[in-house]
Amino acid sequence: MPAPRTRRSPAWSNAELLDLIGIWGEEAVQSQLCSSHRNYDTYGQISRCMTERGHDQETLQCRVKVKELQNTYHKANCHSGAAPTSCRFYKELDVILSGNPTSTAKTTVDTLVACVPVESGLSQEEENLDEDEGGGPRGRG
Repeated sequence: MPAPRTRRSPAWSNAELLDLIGIWGEEAVQSQLCSSHRNYDTYGQISRCMTERGHDQETLQCRVKVKELQNTYHKANCHSGAAPTSCRFYKELDVILSGNPTSTAKTTVDTLVACVPVESGLSQEEENLDEDEGGGPRGRG
């Protein structure tokens, strides 16, 4: 008998994926993810938001699924003309990964701002940068 494989997580439902994409696409979350390579805490915040929405996804599961979504989106973009049909949730991912925020992204994530505690994710350097620019804490406004 072959050795048992590592346990695979169950498939994500459409609702779970849409919630994950919405939370991940939130401006404060994107800022935190872009500011550091050590972003386990940010994925923990995403996981907590998923729990608040009734989904049972651990931190590592959220991180792995985000990476899978990124890879799928980027592979779809390599094949000209095939992107929207070859990538599930292409439009939603395009809002996050294309670097061109639209009003669609805003309406998707408006309700998520309260879920992600931005202040806890800022490094001292980011806080100093905000003060230098004359802005208040990120994520407010």
